[in-house]
Amino acid sequence: MSLHSAGQVVQSVKLFAGNGINDNCRKDLVFVDFVGLCGGKNSKKSGSRRRVGGGVNSSNAQRGHFLGLPASKKNWATSIKSVLDLERVNNGSRQHSSDLKPKVANLEDIISERGACGVGFIANLDNKASHGIVKDALTALGCMEHRGGCGADNDSGDGSGVMTSIPWDLFNNWASEQGMGAFDQLHTGVGMVFLPKNEDLMKQAQAAILDIFKKEGLEVLGWRSVPVDMSVVGYYAKETMPNIQQVFVQIAKEENIDDIERELYICRKLIERAASSETWGNEVYFCSLSNQTIVYKGMLRSEVLGRFYFDLQNELFKSPFAIYHRRYSTNTSPRWPLAQPMRFLGHNGEINTIQGNLNWMQSREASLKSPVWRGRENEIRPFGNPKASDSANLDSAAELLIRSGRIPEEALMLLVPEAYKNHPTLMIKYPEILDFYDYYKGQMEAWDGPALLLFSDGKTVGACLDRNGLRPARYWRTVDNVVYVASESSFFDGGSSTNDDSKVVMKGRLGPGMMIAVDLLVDSVLNFLFSPQVFENTEVKKRVALSNPYGKWVKENLRSLKATNFLSATLMDNETILKRQQAYGYSSEDVQMVIEAMASQGKEPTFCMGDDIPLAVLSRSHICYMIISSNDLLSPLSSYGAISVFIKYGTVTNPAIDPLREGLVMSLEVNLGKRGNILEVGPENASQVILSSPVLNEGELDSLLNDPILKPQVLPTFFDIRKGVEGSLEKTLYRLCEAADEAVRNGSQLLVLSDRSDELEATRPAIPILLAVGAVHQHLIQNGLRMQASIVADTAQCFSTHQFACLIGYGASAICPYLALETCRQWRLSTKTVNLMRNGKMPTVTVEQAQKNFCKAVKSGLLKILSKMGISLLSSYCGAQIFEIYGLGKDVINIAFCGSTSTIGGLTLDEDPIRWSPLNDVVDGYSPTLPHLKGLQNGDIATSAIKQGVLVTPTFLANADQLEIKIAQGAKPGEGGQLPGKKVSAYIARLRNSKPGVPLISPPPHHDIYSIEDLAQLIYDLHQVNPKAKVSVKLVAEAGIGTVASGVAKGNADIIQISGHDGGTGASPVSSIKHAGGPWELGLTETHQTLIANGLRERVILRVDGGFKSGFDVIMAALMGADEYGFGSVAMIATGCVMARICHTNNCPVGVASQREELRARFPGVPGDLVNYFLYVAEEVLPAFLIKFFRDASIYYFSGERHVAQLGYEKLDDSVGLPKWSSSTIRKQEVHSNGPVLDDTLLADPEIVKAIDNETVVNKSVNIFNVDRAVCGRIAGVIAKRYGDTGFAGQLNITFLGSAGQSFACFLTPGMNIRLVGEANDYVGKVS
Repeated sequence: MSLHSAGQVVQSVKLFAGNGINDNCRKDLVFVDFVGLCGGKNSKKSGSRRRVGGGVNSSNAQRGHFLGLPASKKNWATSIKSVLDLERVNNGSRQHSSDLKPKVANLEDIISERGACGVGFIANLDNKASHGIVKDALTALGCMEHRGGCGADNDSGDGSGVMTSIPWDLFNNWASEQGMGAFDQLHTGVGMVFLPKNEDLMKQAQAAILDIFKKEGLEVLGWRSVPVDMSVVGYYAKETMPNIQQVFVQIAKEENIDDIERELYICRKLIERAASSETWGNEVYFCSLSNQTIVYKGMLRSEVLGRFYFDLQNELFKSPFAIYHRRYSTNTSPRWPLAQPMRFLGHNGEINTIQGNLNWMQSREASLKSPVWRGRENEIRPFGNPKASDSANLDSAAELLIRSGRIPEEALMLLVPEAYKNHPTLMIKYPEILDFYDYYKGQMEAWDGPALLLFSDGKTVGACLDRNGLRPARYWRTVDNVVYVASESSFFDGGSSTNDDSKVVMKGRLGPGMMIAVDLLVDSVLNFLFSPQVFENTEVKKRVALSNPYGKWVKENLRSLKATNFLSATLMDNETILKRQQAYGYSSEDVQMVIEAMASQGKEPTFCMGDDIPLAVLSRSHICYMIISSNDLLSPLSSYGAISVFIKYGTVTNPAIDPLREGLVMSLEVNLGKRGNILEVGPENASQVILSSPVLNEGELDSLLNDPILKPQVLPTFFDIRKGVEGSLEKTLYRLCEAADEAVRNGSQLLVLSDRSDELEATRPAIPILLAVGAVHQHLIQNGLRMQASIVADTAQCFSTHQFACLIGYGASAICPYLALETCRQWRLSTKTVNLMRNGKMPTVTVEQAQKNFCKAVKSGLLKILSKMGISLLSSYCGAQIFEIYGLGKDVINIAFCGSTSTIGGLTLDEDPIRWSPLNDVVDGYSPTLPHLKGLQNGDIATSAIKQGVLVTPTFLANADQLEIKIAQGAKPGEGGQLPGKKVSAYIARLRNSKPGVPLISPPPHHDIYSIEDLAQLIYDLHQVNPKAKVSVKLVAEAGIGTVASGVAKGNADIIQISGHDGGTGASPVSSIKHAGGPWELGLTETHQTLIANGLRERVILRVDGGFKSGFDVIMAALMGADEYGFGSVAMIATGCVMARICHTNNCPVGVASQREELRARFPGVPGDLVNYFLYVAEEVLPAFLIKFFRDASIYYFSGERHVAQLGYEKLDDSVGLPKWSSSTIRKQEVHSNGPVLDDTLLADPEIVKAIDNETVVNKSVNIFNVDRAVCGRIAGVIAKRYGDTGFAGQLNITFLGSAGQSFACFLTPGMNIRLVGEANDYVGKVS
């Protein structure tokens, strides 16, 4: 196989060097820090191009014709980026005091709105407004249709839109027709408003809006009904389509543009607040209200946006720039306001830390002040909306910063910082930029996740990438001074100057953390100094960084915590350590399998065969798993043995990243101390302490406790049951929160919540540390104090990576696991360990090294947990609350875990008095008080233990009946099965293209899936290579899975598989086995209901698995909506597995999971055993099937949801009806098709057919366009099906001319020589 790309690759050159470009272009050209600049006169391409329908009259000549070459690969440190700056005016505005109480973001609201998209902008560097710019943007938007999603009617788009400057010529013409004078452009604001459809409600809304404007001293000049074409709107979009109006207001009291924009911003905020109390409040939305920009958007396909809005077709609609956006949302319920662009941003990607970002933004509401608001800060709150999308909330944060006087580039540097640590270019050449990031790192948490952001305030248009650079972003600049940025390369027809590469003077792609910006208003001084309008990105960031003496402030105020040595001896004797371990919920399994394994190996332990322990709240035995002894102490969770806290992690909307591959951009650093006012700068904001990781030893904690600036306050976390109600857990939590409140108000910047004590008392148990941390965190948020102090947990109740993640996720910045460290020391100094090391049966480690190993394992585990959600920074994970809870009631959630999802409810703060009284009715080991337990003694006290919460070939693909994409992978959801090196035999290594003895993950993660659109493309690719195979996508059961599944269904998957938290047949880290995913019952039900509600249920087969054992499981899954059912562990048991759970050791006693031949010979299984097992399962299902639950001679959906509700799941009682088709009909439908593709045309070519049939040589040249995706994949499938991976002796030499779509030349086989003259988009040469 060979891939070629023709054209001259221009190397990066110094500013204004202009190498390889003619003299006429040189004066306008800059090559700077972008990846893979290409261009120049000699890279001319031949070939014509077919027309791709755009938004407006496609018969008209289009301006832009993108041409270019694939970006060359360079080291990220020298990647290329370009920024063109603009004039800024920062004058004063007004301010006000706060009286609004912050509300914590609700995860259920947030997870209902996710998406990914195609975006781009076009801008004229000379600031020349023209209708051609708008037409080009609509045409480019039409080329992004495949990056968006559609509803069940295939006509209601997930959203598309454009942002432009205000078309004053168009509006003045309308004003003239209405008998009005021309608008005063400086003093007029234009609002694009979605109003209620109902005429009466619309008038009420207009009256309220008029009243606000009047109170603010603004004159409403008129309302304009925006002319639209309803015939192009899809059914679902039409059902919710608003009344679209424009309002024109005059701001006579302000002269400065920034002040005018601020006044309009305040008016919009006041309108939103007034509307929130009205019945029509949710139907009013301002797409834009500005003196500079306007947004036209809607729930429309990109191809019809220009036809829907007649304004966009009008030649009087002129603009010097246009941002365009096509949305792919995983929530298919049409919501017009969530279409993009937003008011400042067009966002392609996912903010994975959104709940934490919202909580922190709400936390800082009380402290945000700036002179520009003239005391009116109260009127612009709140700064976030949990019911809006992540994109809308990021836009809101950027808007606040920009309206407060920041320039857009600075605002984006704050919100989405690049990975600046260990960046050689910045360290050597631009240390002031490092100082800027260091200063703000502790002030503003990063909005983390894959993101391509396009932004504009009307004066600047730009784009930037997240720190990982996981979204595609191409750019071009032409000789006529037009800049293009887009998610992918594209073409326009017409006779413009961009029709050949000789007119393209600069092209490339944005690298990680890079930015490109176009200045529309050039300051004359800057223009004189820096001519023309192009600046190197680092120079722009340098100017921002030099605006204040950040380096001086950081050097004088920012301190790093110095590492201290670990203790070399235990502080307690063995008996005391054991009592402490029992009191704080450690089991022997925890000590031996987790703590000791981490101390000896320096990595998280591996386990196998999944988790078959029921959820605590659903299991009597688990609820009552207690430490019972007349002398033992109460366990830390007291009445909360039923808590199960599960880590949420990335799905197809925000897939996981690889902590090894992405290690360069990941960090566990955290800052301790007060966070200052983000709207103002000063040296006091830098007064913080930096920790290299959140794991502290005793010496480091002592250093923090002695820091005079932090003024640390230690808050004990014990409650006294002898005091009755006053000493109850609930009352103690409230007192703890009040103590924290008082400490912060008295100046403490560090709260240390500690369960450390010299002596333990049975009547004075510790509050569960997660409960304590969460309660204090939430209390400080709700009282506007959270930014004033950091929280550290000094606890014995934390020893596993999951527990560390829980504490950090609910607000702790650092943890000192003193009992875990003491356990490490005890283990190392024990006689048993010493003997094992002396005899060479265990690697020798010192006492200090054992503790270092434990901390190292925790840190590695934390990085892996972060990566599961696609998060790079621990500082962004802190307080993000990315968890689901099973077993807690609303009162506990509201106190400590506000905003987290607890679907099934559970225990409350009304403690069971049985648990606090010694037993006195025991006879022969049994007590009527606790009848389910045995072996009791009079005087025993019941306590509960805490449990916080492929490389494939074309032949492989072409010969499959089903192809599964495992987003929820391997042995556990989100984890590939761990295959230790000693199990990788020569045979397995050959199959995996690896080497014997090298540890593997099976299957390997998909490193090219970072958004829902990436998944949709992979589904397309698999349908391309094998059009007869159904494509299955495996998802993990978690809150919000219904919205994710909707996106997968729109991505053309044939099967969606829901995987539960239990079960499993391979090896994975213990924390993943125990704490990943949720019950399949909840995931399946939510998916089924959401798909029905959105008209998508008939598109996909719904499959479920997760600890299935019997026909009863099948019946229950059928009741909840499943079509197919997966059995794993029990099927292995049926064929001889004895559940020894040593799969990962290569010592399976019956040879099921071993590569040792002597053990494999013991395998007893025969196929008939498995057949018999499934026959018995079928017989168990049959009676219910015949009696009352099913119909139509197939497993169907039972309409009596009341029976399902008897399970105790309130949510399961919600009904949205039945599918339109029976289960058997859904299962028998044909494989979904990609529709007509270029490969079909090629496979119909007689010359190519002859070459394949006769294994001869053929040479072909073919035109290609960006809508031609996965080209050559189907040809490869046909060849592989017939000849295998290496058997084809012929040769297909195919040259493509133009711009190739995604996955060009995927899955090629030997004998296919593919050449591209032009440029390609994502995933070139994909092989897996």
